[in-house]
Amino acid sequence: MPDPIRVTAAVVIPASALSLRTARSSGPGGQNVNKVSSKVELRVDLQAIEGLTQDARDRLQRFAARRLDALGRLLIVSQRTRDQHRNLADARERVRELVARSLVAPGKRRATRPSPAARNRRLLEKKHAAARKAFRKRVEQERED
Repeated sequence: MPDPIRVTAAVVIPASALSLRTARSSGPGGQNVNKVSSKVELRVDLQAIEGLTQDARDRLQRFAARRLDALGRLLIVSQRTRDQHRNLADARERVRELVARSLVAPGKRRATRPSPAARNRRLLEKKHAAARKAFRKRVEQERED
């Protein structure tokens, strides 16, 4: 059973929330590619993570939405290297980074207004665009009656 993943002093992913599966990796590896199971699939039960606030848990659920398996567990697959231990370390680090990212609350959005100079620049650009398009029109000849 894998060791627990410590995200911060207060947030820990216990070993019971992790399940590990190995498989044969695709890509380079020479003769070993058909013999060694170096690909790592790490599954994390998001509900079992200790120390997360409800807001952080909701953010984590949103961040991990596309990586959830049928049981709602986070699935991280790593086959970057030819070595199973390095792939496991990579998968654990990616889980740690994802959970750490969910701990950061987004800043409040403050409504702002464009400055008068920005407004003038926008209007000038619109006038230039209109003039550019006006040159594309067909020129009508004056008719003499």
